[in-house]
Amino acid sequence: MGTAYQMKAIETVLIVAPTSVCSVWPNELEESATFKFKANVLLGDKKHRLQELKNLQEFPFKALKVAVINYESAWREDIFDALYDWRPDMIICDESQRIKTHDAQQSKALHKLGDIAKYKLILSGTPVQNNAIDIFSQYRFLDPTVFGTNYYAFRNRYAIMGGFNNRQIIGYRDLDKLIKKEHSIAYRITKEEALDLPEQTFLNRYIPLEGKAKQLYDRIKRDSFAELENGGQVTAPTVLTKLLRLQQFTGGFVQEDGKEKPDYVFDGKIKALEELLDDYVIDVGKKLVIFCRFRPEIDLISRLLEKKKIQYQSIYGDIKIADRGGIVADFQENPKTMVFLAQIDTAGLGITLTAADTCVYYSVNFNYAAYSQSLARIHRIGQKNACCYIHLVVQNTIDQTVLKALAKKEDLAKTVVDDWRRIFD
Repeated sequence: MGTAYQMKAIETVLIVAPTSVCSVWPNELEESATFKFKANVLLGDKKHRLQELKNLQEFPFKALKVAVINYESAWREDIFDALYDWRPDMIICDESQRIKTHDAQQSKALHKLGDIAKYKLILSGTPVQNNAIDIFSQYRFLDPTVFGTNYYAFRNRYAIMGGFNNRQIIGYRDLDKLIKKEHSIAYRITKEEALDLPEQTFLNRYIPLEGKAKQLYDRIKRDSFAELENGGQVTAPTVLTKLLRLQQFTGGFVQEDGKEKPDYVFDGKIKALEELLDDYVIDVGKKLVIFCRFRPEIDLISRLLEKKKIQYQSIYGDIKIADRGGIVADFQENPKTMVFLAQIDTAGLGITLTAADTCVYYSVNFNYAAYSQSLARIHRIGQKNACCYIHLVVQNTIDQTVLKALAKKEDLAKTVVDDWRRIFD
């Protein structure tokens, strides 16, 4: 981007990224750019986004003009038209797997925008998350001459169809040719090849489930099994709902039907986390990143940190996008801010948390790609220490099932229908 600007090949850049990553780009440019630039983040309501784009267009000084917007907004009414009329010279899709679905609104919008840009770039550590055909839509944006513009022709070329009404992908053909075409304009490099990054260590802290807590967990599991066994057709959403309830339990909570707030029923994980805080933060003075899945867990851990008078920052769904960059910067730069606490689905992507070399997983989600991305928050450029990941695992519960699936690089949400009896065994 900077080289292209200095060679006078481009003057305007549109960066489309996940919402949580948008605020990262101006900060990274500020730290790394050796050229003049003006970067505006297009977040907030529609009026504010359009005004920020107008302000960028009217910026009077010579500089690379960079607009950053999230995928979910790029295709919206008036915003897409404004971006299209702006006609950026370069478009960058950060975490481009967000446009892997060929007929999604945000994918189709990026295809149209890509058709008018002189230069395009996609960035992703996981361009193919589920199926080999995920690559089609990303390449439709990047260079439609590689795989064409017709998704069904591409699918028929490389996928073997079967199943119900012959609509399910049951296999692939000529993958070597697909990969060769893909790599004709791609550059893939592993962390080990690109960076002198330190090693990673994975540890599990096992937490016993005993007494009344175990009885309650076992009852919930038995009831879930009975409901699925006797409830007719088993679907992924129904199984996942039961698994979520079990996972909420291991984090400490049970949400009863009809109740507005969950009941706190199990303190095993929070006690284990308190020990880690004593060992790492209070005794040694190390910074920690703590990921968890559910909002009640965030609140519970926040109360613990406040009780122990540990200064922390937190990102979860209700935190404004505009505030997140400052929250990350405070953790990275402020020596007094010792803990970064976040929901894995909200802050597991795109941000840099290398001020810590130790990450605690209070709970995880079922998606391997999301989990893999979260690992890279501390293991990335700027990290000088060996990285340690500690999982809090309640013994003989859903926690172990999820970790086993992640270790196999499986997305548990995609296998639950076939394996639900084994999971609830």
